[in-house]
Order: sequence, then structure tokens, then C-alpha cells
Amino acid sequence: MDPAQTTSQEPRRDDAPRRRADARRNHDRVFAAALEVFAETGLQGTVPQVAERAEVGKATVYRSYPAKEDLVAAVVRYRLAELERVTGPAVEAAPARAFDSFVLALFAHLAQDRLLSEALADPRSAPYTGPLLDRLAALMEEAKAAGAVRHDADRQDLRVVLCGMALQLVNLDERNPDQWCRYGELTLRALRP
Repeated sequence: MDPAQTTSQEPRRDDAPRRRADARRNHDRVFAAALEVFAETGLQGTVPQVAERAEVGKATVYRSYPAKEDLVAAVVRYRLAELERVTGPAVEAAPARAFDSFVLALFAHLAQDRLLSEALADPRSAPYTGPLLDRLAALMEEAKAAGAVRHDADRQDLRVVLCGMALQLVNLDERNPDQWCRYGELTLRALRP
């Protein structure tokens, strides 16, 4: 086809790299906006809020994430990887107190992330949050063996106490990181022998 005969609706081949770059930029803007919206509002965040924050249309969001659940899952996975980067050094720095360090770092992180707080308490998020809870349970078992955690504490206790505290702080709309750290300390005390 002669280039002069192309219509305004047909993309020209020399436009393809620019369009791909635009799509990548839009995808990055959508994801950055989703991180902000869901950190602020948790699962109550909406695709229209994400689109507005990213300054794109809803259709642009849906091109990258066909359903809100896909976007939430991507954000949770990202936040969990970010949490791993934050908590890893705390645990490695004090192996004898790894469980305590991890729990306190987790609460400090959750103070800034309502979505992750809600996801941890929601059994439907287990495919994403399961590895985090597995790690917490393993650290708790090590602490239990060292006599730092009560002998009868188990994974369900950890889930009820830790996730319950986090979810209640979200429900109370508590955003003060100092308060979150205080409840991290209370969580640890609840699990002490």
C-alpha cells in the first residue's frame, strides 16, 4: 500500500516503536498510580481512581490489567518483593532476634500500605501472601526453639494476632507509623512465653 493512501485510522509502520514506547509509559504510569491508590485506600481503591491518578482512560488500565483483581495481584506481588528487600537486612543483622526484627519491620512497612495489610488478613490472597506467612511461621518456630516464643504458638495464632492487629489498624484508619510499631511490639508480647 502506498503511504499516501493510508487512512488516519491505520497505524503506519514507522509509528510502531513510538506507539510501543507510549504503551510502556502508560503501563508504568498505571502501575505507579495503582501503587499509590491501593497503598492509600486498600481494596477499596478503584480502577477509575487509578486511571485518574495515572491521567489515562479506564480502557488504558484494562489493556494492561483486564480486571481489578489482576491489578491488585500485581501490586501485592510488587509490595511483597519490596517488603522482602526491606526485611531481609533486618533479619540478617540480628539472627538471634530474627522473628522480632521481621515482625517490627513488617509493621513499619504495613503502616504505609493498606492493601498489603488487607491482603495478609484475607485468605483469598494466600497465593500471594502465603510465602510471607510461611517465612514468618518459620522464624517463629526458630524463636520458639530458642525459648523466645511460647511453646504452644502456631501458624494460626500468628495469623490471628499479627494479621488481626494489622486489619484492625486499617479498619480504624490508623496511619501513624509509631502506632503501628507499638502494635508490632504488642504482637510480639502476645506471643512471648
